[in-house]
Amino acid sequence: MTNSPETSAPFAPGSVAQAGPLLDSLERTLQDEYSVVRLPDDLAALDPTDAAKVRAVVTSGRNGVPSELMAALPNLEIVTNFGVGYDTTDVAQAVARGIRVTHTPDVLTDCVADTALGLMLDVFRRFGASERFLRDGAWESGGFPLTRRFSGSAVGVLGLGRIGQAIARRAAAFDTTILYTTRRPVEGVPWEHVASAVDLARRSDVVVIAVPGGAATENLVDAEVIDALGPDAFLVNIARGSVVDEDALIAALEDGRIAGAGLDVFAHEPYVPTRLIRDDVTLLPHVGSGTHETRIDMRDLTLANLRAHLDGRPLPTPVAEMSAL
Repeated sequence: MTNSPETSAPFAPGSVAQAGPLLDSLERTLQDEYSVVRLPDDLAALDPTDAAKVRAVVTSGRNGVPSELMAALPNLEIVTNFGVGYDTTDVAQAVARGIRVTHTPDVLTDCVADTALGLMLDVFRRFGASERFLRDGAWESGGFPLTRRFSGSAVGVLGLGRIGQAIARRAAAFDTTILYTTRRPVEGVPWEHVASAVDLARRSDVVVIAVPGGAATENLVDAEVIDALGPDAFLVNIARGSVVDEDALIAALEDGRIAGAGLDVFAHEPYVPTRLIRDDVTLLPHVGSGTHETRIDMRDLTLANLRAHLDGRPLPTPVAEMSAL
């Protein structure tokens, strides 16, 4: 086990490290307050003496602290994650070694839910495609094809945590029927629980994915779930690209077995398969939480977690798996 924050000495230069790029203002603050060191992308370039000094790593959901990097840092005490997702960090090893892991939930919820709503509206109404139609001068040759009405549709939410509930509340304002699937029903919500992802897809006009990434949800939305949507329904993903079997989704789109998709995340970002670049798919470059306000809130919460550990205070937002540490 690593030292607890109550017995840890003050952080010396080199104690705080950065893994991967971060928000500019966060990088500047870390440099000013902790003389942060940047960990090399190639572990072979990591000097063991320098690695032994590292007690805290600040990273993002895109980079994380994977198994090999964590194992190379023998005195690591805390991983402070700039982002709500932490599937790129080896949480199992962290638990085994007593390394704390934090993230930035809540502050992303509204903007990610707004993005989900925007994607749902776009796949039904095809606003992006119709704008391209206008810009390309095609309107002069005839009107844009008719689209689908979103109001009054059946919206299936796969995962009903903070973000899933925020999506459901927004969609409900359009007089939609809200269905959701989780391992067990969520107490205190007015929406119908559906037993499985396949049943949810079968009953929905659109399924929006709002589950965490990681091994437990990898390819959760597989060919069976996608086929259950049928040719008149849509898939929207603002969670993690790993949750969807991307090959199965592409095949269903090309065969016309689903109506379309709205995607903010992909399996191998920033790579996007060219076969997904279609008029019936709305594509965003993982911008779900990408607003000035949210990034500032994420920065502040990341720093609050790091400072709390250093001061021996309770962590504001440890990840759920770390709650017993």
